[in-house]
Amino acid sequence: MESFFSIRDNEEGMEMKLESILLGVLARHPRTGYDLKKYLDTQGRFLRSNTQMSQVYRSLARMEDNGWVVHTVEPRAGATDAKTYRITDEGMTVLLDWLTGPYLPPSRYNDPDLDARLAFAEFMTREQILRLIETELSTRHDEIARYRHRDRQLEVREGAESDPALVGLINEWMHRKGAAGMDQHVAALERLRAFLLDTPEDAEISDYLHIFDTLR
Repeated sequence: MESFFSIRDNEEGMEMKLESILLGVLARHPRTGYDLKKYLDTQGRFLRSNTQMSQVYRSLARMEDNGWVVHTVEPRAGATDAKTYRITDEGMTVLLDWLTGPYLPPSRYNDPDLDARLAFAEFMTREQILRLIETELSTRHDEIARYRHRDRQLEVREGAESDPALVGLINEWMHRKGAAGMDQHVAALERLRAFLLDTPEDAEISDYLHIFDTLR
């Protein structure tokens, strides 16, 4: 069987991320390819952008070849028969290995790798979620310390049509926009960590929302 963590080229690597998400969704309950696409267009729209139906079906076919999912056919009178996909025990093992295995934060804080894992938090323990958050926070705090006050002076090409002052202004705007986004990302994760540390295991969602309101 092909390893879930094998090195692939860029296009296939994107497909592998899609397979991770599809496994998580199917672990909740069986769905058709259409249902999976609908999830990616709605609840999962921030986990992956512009996923095509053909990409979903290619991933499902590969997952079935690997033994991670199986499907049954449901006849529909006057319409195309529907294939309903279910995750297998092997597929569940692959999903859990991905969710709880080593997490290497990507170079960009706004890549969806972390959110894709947190989207399926019901398959992790509180300790595993906290470990994931701590890894992310440690990386981002280190990046802020190393790069926030870096030398941002630009070397503008001699004879360039644009005003060097305008180019410098845009560059500074980009830096401040990115810095604000990073700070917001870190603050949101620190609030989430506080929820997990301060709320008992048997808490209701209303208890979490109350803590969220007090920490704003």
